[in-house]
Amino acid sequence: MQGILRNPALAIPLGIFLALSLGIFQLWRTWRRLRHIPGPFPASITNFQRAQWVTTKRAHLILQDVHEKYGEVVRIGPNTVVFSNPEAIPTVYTARTGFPKSKFYATLQAYNPKGGALQAVFNTQDEDMHKRLKTPIADLFTAKNVPAYEDRVDQVLAVLQEQLDAKFIMHDRVFELGQWLQFFAFDVMGTLTFSERYGFLETGKDVGRMLSTIKEFMRSSAPLTQIPWLDWALRKNRVGDWFQRTFATQASMGILGFVGKAIARKRAIAAQQKDEGTYHGDAKGRMGKDFLTRYIEVQEADSEIPPWAPTAWTFSNVIAGSDSVGSLMRTTMFNLLAYPHTLDKLYNELRSSNVSCPFPTYSEVRNLPYLDACVLEGIRMHPPFALPFERIVPKGGITVLQHFIPEGTAVGGSPYVVNRHKGTFGDDAEFWRPERWLEKDDMHKKKLESSMLTFGAGRRICLGRYIGILEIKKLISFLILNYDIRIVDPEKFEVENSWFFFQKGLYARIQKRLDVAHESS
Repeated sequence: MQGILRNPALAIPLGIFLALSLGIFQLWRTWRRLRHIPGPFPASITNFQRAQWVTTKRAHLILQDVHEKYGEVVRIGPNTVVFSNPEAIPTVYTARTGFPKSKFYATLQAYNPKGGALQAVFNTQDEDMHKRLKTPIADLFTAKNVPAYEDRVDQVLAVLQEQLDAKFIMHDRVFELGQWLQFFAFDVMGTLTFSERYGFLETGKDVGRMLSTIKEFMRSSAPLTQIPWLDWALRKNRVGDWFQRTFATQASMGILGFVGKAIARKRAIAAQQKDEGTYHGDAKGRMGKDFLTRYIEVQEADSEIPPWAPTAWTFSNVIAGSDSVGSLMRTTMFNLLAYPHTLDKLYNELRSSNVSCPFPTYSEVRNLPYLDACVLEGIRMHPPFALPFERIVPKGGITVLQHFIPEGTAVGGSPYVVNRHKGTFGDDAEFWRPERWLEKDDMHKKKLESSMLTFGAGRRICLGRYIGILEIKKLISFLILNYDIRIVDPEKFEVENSWFFFQKGLYARIQKRLDVAHESS
């Protein structure tokens, strides 16, 4: 043996042999831990396969195929399991603590070399930090308080009406309706957050490249959500950040820069008004204070709240509060236009309900059965986020759909896949059919609602969902009541899964409805 070790020609092969043996042993240990969960073999030893799925921008469809082949509980990574049956939702997404978010979400945190990764209500893994960030502002987003924001939404609806009438009705032009719905969603959130629109609607453009910046951020982040350590190595350190700034783009920094300037400007105005004795917190008539003013006041009133909290809250408003709502608006409008009998049915409901024109009030449309069914069907069919919502299994493990999942495993469901579970939503779950929400009693409807993952579930359910529904119901009822809209080519409508579920190609023609125009005059 000593002769072998002293012989350089034999020592190198022996070193290679030992390294290969250790590598094979480690792969065996990795495979063995979840060997009882079915799934594609490469996924049992590496995360690179699921990262490759994400790079195709159609991971939602691949996951559907994987579940079709392997069952309702599937292993898609060395330490990651996904489910497709909504019955698993209350097990994984509980109302109690103990199921923290996985490192998947760290990838979605904006990075600043001075302050590190920016935690927010949506993406923090630390449950104590989640409570510290959510509790002070949760009351702003309750269903009871949502109607207080209606005046600001109407303000933006008036701008949308002006632009549609001037640019498209008078000239009978084909235009990308989906893009204008996205502009509307962003300008609404700008009004709610800063008391001023970004200017998307007035200019008809992506002001400051905000939309493209968000898309760049999500496209670069989506594959890395599947391999979080790679995100840290490439972006979440000083060297990686310098490289991104020098040779690539650090998209999140553009948004952080915008948010930082907005906060500094708001603080400066408030300080000046306080010096002059004129401070009112932007409380203008019934519209009250905007979100940023409230965020700053909440933080300044409680020393336990981190000083960077207003930045985190505002960052969430700009990204998740705008793009996600715009996505749901596009989905609902596309399907109404692609299935015109449902559009006609909704129009008849609005007309027979004698809602206000041109801007129906939320109290008038909030509980209209068919409008509600259409919005729920849009929320079901095209969730704004379309990769699995990962949670970490607590000590002792859990059983998901008769499969034991050991502690420390990442487990979750893709909203796209879960929302189309045929055993829950019917054999036609792939298709638009709002009537599914009206076929039985309220208990059945509530069951279907609780079977969707669009807004998440449990204690980490989306904070802004009620505001989103307010915007969607007001916008859809406004458009359907006032305009005769016809889709030009449904086949041009495309989707892209880059964690955010992006869409494009909703081309349409638009005209005023003659009966409504006559009554309004």
